[in-house]
Amino acid sequence: MSSTQDSDNSDESPYKISERVYELCSSSKSVSSLLAEDPSLAPGEAWEELFSQHDHNLASYGCKGDIRDIGKGSVSSKELHKARSCGKWGSQEPSDLFLRIYHDALYTLDHNLECGMVSPSLMGSSGTMPLTITSVIPDIVRHMSNLIVRAEKEVFLATNFWQNGVASKYITNAIRELSRRAGERGTKIVMKIIYDRGSPKQVFEPHYMVPESEYTGSAVGLPASHEIPHIDLQVINYHRPLLGTFHAKYMIVDRRVAVLQSNNIQDNDNMEMMVQVEGPIVDSMYDMALLSWHKKLEPPLPQLDSPAAQSGSGSFDASHAAIFGPGGTIKGHSAVVDPDKLPSGKGYGLEVFDQKQVAQAPSHSNGTAPPLPLDGDKTGSNSHPGRDSGIELNLEAEAPLIQQDRLPEHTTEDPHYDENLAGEILRVQASISPKPGETRMQAVSRHLNHTVNKGFEGNAPECDPQDEMTPLIPHPAHEPFPMALVCRPPYGPPNHASLSNPQNAAWLSALRNAQKNVFIQSPTLNAEPLIPAIVEACERGVDVYCYICLGYNDSGEMLPMQGGHNESIVHHLYTELLSPSAKPRLHWYWYVAKDQVAPIPASKKKRSCHIKLLIADERIGVVGNGNQDTQSWFHSQEVNLLIDSPRICRAWIEALRRNQNTHLYGRVSGEDGVWRDEEGREAQGATGVDAGRFSWARGVVGAIKRVQGTGGF
Repeated sequence: MSSTQDSDNSDESPYKISERVYELCSSSKSVSSLLAEDPSLAPGEAWEELFSQHDHNLASYGCKGDIRDIGKGSVSSKELHKARSCGKWGSQEPSDLFLRIYHDALYTLDHNLECGMVSPSLMGSSGTMPLTITSVIPDIVRHMSNLIVRAEKEVFLATNFWQNGVASKYITNAIRELSRRAGERGTKIVMKIIYDRGSPKQVFEPHYMVPESEYTGSAVGLPASHEIPHIDLQVINYHRPLLGTFHAKYMIVDRRVAVLQSNNIQDNDNMEMMVQVEGPIVDSMYDMALLSWHKKLEPPLPQLDSPAAQSGSGSFDASHAAIFGPGGTIKGHSAVVDPDKLPSGKGYGLEVFDQKQVAQAPSHSNGTAPPLPLDGDKTGSNSHPGRDSGIELNLEAEAPLIQQDRLPEHTTEDPHYDENLAGEILRVQASISPKPGETRMQAVSRHLNHTVNKGFEGNAPECDPQDEMTPLIPHPAHEPFPMALVCRPPYGPPNHASLSNPQNAAWLSALRNAQKNVFIQSPTLNAEPLIPAIVEACERGVDVYCYICLGYNDSGEMLPMQGGHNESIVHHLYTELLSPSAKPRLHWYWYVAKDQVAPIPASKKKRSCHIKLLIADERIGVVGNGNQDTQSWFHSQEVNLLIDSPRICRAWIEALRRNQNTHLYGRVSGEDGVWRDEEGREAQGATGVDAGRFSWARGVVGAIKRVQGTGGF
């Protein structure tokens, strides 16, 4: 079904961009620009001054059709042109698919302008993306620590849950180091931190200003003012009772660099994802951060009058160009990280996930390959079938050129900060390279174990050197491409009324307007409006790939109105919702870590995945904070980027394939949605498709764990 048309008919979507929203998007008004004129205003006051006359609710303004149907039908070329005019896209023209998704996201602003969590004039923008990280939390907080110590004027850090531990120590070490450097320069840094640690005080004040005596305590462990004399630090604890969680996770440094990630600041076994953006889109994230802060900035942020749009993309310097080898690898290593340099014949579309299984040895009952022996095949060969048929892989290939002793690992006990992004990438890649007497896969296990699972062994066979894990993925220099913020605000009441927002509209529209395929990776998937959209996509011939974490937050998802646990959802899809012809279009996998040959239930806390990503037609991405569960769809504040870049999406697909073994060993049965090994056994320790009569009681336990920060969020 085409998403555009030039004449009216019954298939036309009832969802339109109102003139009011069009005018606001086309204006120059924003909270950040007003604060630049008057820093004494609180961001909440600035919003009221600019937009209070435009706010209204669903009852007073009405809408045509249920938001659950958004993305259906076609839109006219006139409507797409209007959507295009509602953003500042730079030199690259947005694709029709991007504009359709953005159009549907904009529509939700007409119900409640605040649901976008950004000034309308800044929702659609452009930017560059120098870096993606898909790895465990230490690699992400290492990068955050480097960005912090390189700050010159200000840092704004937001996370859902902050827990004192190794992950937070990377950040607090960096704050102390930044203060030291600022002192040497004779400057003062302004730093704002916002998190959600649930407090009774939030019943009366959701934006609770945390006193120093509290944020320096053992639970959080931030530095006291006397430890960081050259930093002015303010901390807010934000939550809207009951269920309005501040689930956002991002950081903005000097209004020049922004990172958006899936992880909290806490120690766990999760695989996570972060992207770094630069250019005008940073101004959009800056505006969103100010709105989240809400209260008066004391002191004001120094960069209020210095838009990122004026600064360009600073990471694309000579050092960044030098990180790439002639074949598109990270210099001195084997994996191709530049998708334009993939060897001829190497596919990069989502279909490679299925093709990889065909190229492997005989399948087990789910269609995935059984593990190969760690010491080679039965004939004693030191090679095994490669990514594609007919390619032999030399497992004794030369080790990476960069030696471990030349680039010591950056740790909390022995910090090693780098001058630029290129230095960070080389240091992390060296840390995951084999030490003397260590295989590549043993090096991967060591890296994945980090702080929480030291000594836990992997069982995956050695991989092709070209498939080595690359935690930090640099992207070659490129022009700014279209991006948009698709967010949702926090909503506290325990009901499902808060559905209409840009995040949910973008997800639904992507599924309904993709022509070829959709990829979803999320720890959980059970949101009630999402399930029929997946079914619809499969029924019209679109391949839907779901990478979900087995057992993630099972107990919490069993509460009434939470949607059910992951295993019950996939079983229901395959056995009751999909027609026989559509079943092969759903490709559901449980996450399998790079060093494993089977999914491990998240309750084991050994190898879990917390990535939140959607890719449509291998060119449109939605990446950020939102899970595909009831909490993220109806309650939590989420921040996501909608991007239009086939090049970046190809790099993501390759990185996801390379940095995990999900495509090799995680596929469930296409008949009943159950994963079984080659001997027909289900995953050990999994809940199963039927959680039992008293699953609600386990749900209560899961909800308590969430509040305590030990459950899945």
